[in-house]
Amino acid sequence: QVQLVESGGGLVQAGGSLRLSCAASGGTFRNYAMGWFRQAPGKERELVAFIRTLGSTNYVDSVKGRFAISRDNAKNTVYLQMNSLKPDDTAVYYCAASRTPWGMQGTYDYWGQGTQVTVSS
Repeated sequence: QVQLVESGGGLVQAGGSLRLSCAASGGTFRNYAMGWFRQAPGKERELVAFIRTLGSTNYVDSVKGRFAISRDNAKNTVYLQMNSLKPDDTAVYYCAASRTPWGMQGTYDYWGQGTQVTVSS
């Protein structure tokens, strides 16, 4: 059983930056693809970014060039660096671990509790 704990959310002005962290325990971290999801009020949850076990990454179009996902297997931690934040980025952000090395939609079995990110205009 994998446990995930996010941190780093908060309130920031538009154009600012935040870095989210997600610490994993209870599993073999390097074997899991890791993803960051977000859900805004009244909207469906979306996969914002994911990183495969070998380090390749994918991003939703709306965050390309602004967000960067990375992982540190020695620390069992995945990060999401968010720059040039916009009010539309306001959401609860969730870290998740995939049962596969590739991180495709629908393969995420383990979830953190979420961390709120609020971007003011």
